[in-house]
Amino acid sequence: MKILIADDDPQLLRALRITLTAKGYEVITAADGAETVSTVADRRPDLLLLDLGMPRLDGVDVIRAIRGWSEMPVLVVSGRAGSSDKVEALDAGADDYVVKPFSIEELLARIRALTRRQPGHEAVQEAPAARLGTVTVDIAAHTVVDTGGGEERRIRLTPTEWLIMELLIRNAGRLVTRQMLLTRIWGAEPARDTGYLRLYLAQLRKKLEPDPSHPRYLLTEPGMGYRLQLDDSR
Repeated sequence: MKILIADDDPQLLRALRITLTAKGYEVITAADGAETVSTVADRRPDLLLLDLGMPRLDGVDVIRAIRGWSEMPVLVVSGRAGSSDKVEALDAGADDYVVKPFSIEELLARIRALTRRQPGHEAVQEAPAARLGTVTVDIAAHTVVDTGGGEERRIRLTPTEWLIMELLIRNAGRLVTRQMLLTRIWGAEPARDTGYLRLYLAQLRKKLEPDPSHPRYLLTEPGMGYRLQLDDSR
């Protein structure tokens, strides 16, 4: 598996190259935003580890540039810890976000989650698809389609968002705890809720809910977790 690391810190590039190579990954690097875009086009990596604050082209602009023609997972690795930075990166098309400094165990868990086979490879026995108003989320077909407004519009979900939706759809009408979601996303590694779940659910509501500020389908159970409440499961 080929990973492109894009960062203007040569020491971090060297450390990550050594660590990821030792784990069996093929590693290539880029030191600025423009080089990152050209390297993605030329080398076709399987995953991009991307810093946001790079010369020549900001990381968010890099994401927007490659999202027009690539669905490759993008894991942002940045010192920018503000919620607005995370939201901007996720809105641009990033799939996950890790704040520096980070543990290598956490980074490896995020990489494994993003490179895991896409949701939908398992048989979904109870609900291969769910309808949220005019939006249909089809786990088996791996598509999200909004038919509101008289025409069909495709909605892109990130790999992490697909993992969340698959678990919620399989448990429609039932509580899904935060720990269940964290384990589903990041595997058997010790999971801590650092606010990422709230951020991802906010992103999903923006994409899927008719009124994200007053969610009808993706409900929060305070202190416990989340519930997918479909019209036919009330």
